[in-house]
Amino acid sequence: MKNEIQGRAAHVAAIREKAEAEMKEIGVDEAFISRLVETFYGRVLRHPELGPVFDARLSGRWPEHMDKMKSFWSAVAFRSGAYGGKPVQAHLGVANMTPELFPKWLSLFSATLDDVAPTPEAKDWFMATAERIAKSLTLSLFYNPALDDPAKKTS
Repeated sequence: MKNEIQGRAAHVAAIREKAEAEMKEIGVDEAFISRLVETFYGRVLRHPELGPVFDARLSGRWPEHMDKMKSFWSAVAFRSGAYGGKPVQAHLGVANMTPELFPKWLSLFSATLDDVAPTPEAKDWFMATAERIAKSLTLSLFYNPALDDPAKKTS
């Protein structure tokens, strides 16, 4: 059992080291993640459709949200395991959230990366990750498998 635990710890450490090296190679560090999150959410607040949805949910809690998003992106980029939140549950019941907002969120995220990403590779990595996250959240929050039931479709 002790060898299994040590082996697992070594495996996790190797994953983190590899991720840190990959991020360093494309110019990603904690300072970049902080700048990305601060810039992006500043733009979200000014966005005519996204701003009201986010601000209604986070009013009075923006500093905590910013810290959480920095922790989230850092954990994803560096495979640190430091983020322990539950994104789907956090987004359930958000007033006025619709699937149509996710492409707008992605477009704003892409434009932010255009302005702050240290390299094209960093932009590509963060954009691909954001697209996976948006797809996952959209499916988790809005997908209804019954709508795809062939037995219920009419010709």
